[in-house]
Amino acid sequence: MAQEVRTTGEYWRWTESRWNDPDIDWRKAKTITAGVDVGSVSSQAVIMVDGKIFATGNMRTGSSSPDSALNVTNWALEGTGMKIEDIHYTVGTGYGRVNVPFAQKAITEIACHARGANWIYGPTVRTLLDMGGQDCKAIHCDEKGKVINFLMNDKCAAGTGRGMEVFADLLAVPITKIGEVSFQIDEEPPAVNSTCVVFAKTEATGLLRAGWPKEKVIAAYCSAMAHRVAELLERIGVEKDFVITGGISKNIGVVKRLEKELGIETLKTDFDVQLAGAVGAALFAQALLKKHRSAA
Repeated sequence: MAQEVRTTGEYWRWTESRWNDPDIDWRKAKTITAGVDVGSVSSQAVIMVDGKIFATGNMRTGSSSPDSALNVTNWALEGTGMKIEDIHYTVGTGYGRVNVPFAQKAITEIACHARGANWIYGPTVRTLLDMGGQDCKAIHCDEKGKVINFLMNDKCAAGTGRGMEVFADLLAVPITKIGEVSFQIDEEPPAVNSTCVVFAKTEATGLLRAGWPKEKVIAAYCSAMAHRVAELLERIGVEKDFVITGGISKNIGVVKRLEKELGIETLKTDFDVQLAGAVGAALFAQALLKKHRSAA
């Protein structure tokens, strides 16, 4: 089936989506595994059948992590005939990884994003940036997607998906258009001074009152976010190949400015890299299921 998307009129909401491969007959499968990434802002589910992606779901995380895990997985499986009970092994990851009620194991999002990036982009990936809803992680991995080193910033919403949502709402610009709008300027403005979202929001309001067009304010905030993330990456060092996962990877306003600041381009893909953590979790589930069956 074609990808199904679900949108709302709220500026801060990313588009929700689901997809499944109608050419895969899951009833003949030897292994059915799932990865469920319950993030602070959004949740993703990836179901693999004999190592191939069969279904995916991506939706807003609700107030309950267990319910979010169930909802996104059921939505991914909708219309396929498969139920959660048919999945042989599930790994939970993300902010709510220990609260996935049907998972046999929980694995950190750092390990899952590295494994998922390796699967999506290939074995040349050495550095990845996971820009999530409430934190930002810079990760080094080897050719198998195993984590070697990482740094994490979780003290402030600036440089995260939630920070960008605040600005989308403030400026009444759909979050899916923020990156594009940030380049509708004559020249690059200075970055906003504040790294804290609360103060940056106040500063942005002041700039609007001073006559700045919203495109210029958005550009200034995208620039500030890119600079903040670049500082984190420079602390760990950026080795080629470099990739970005998480929702902010969809914001070209941040990505292009970050590439310019680092002097390095990210690898590109048509795959939805917001699913990277769930892909990695499904791959871990596959390996763990194989190990479990071998020991039986």
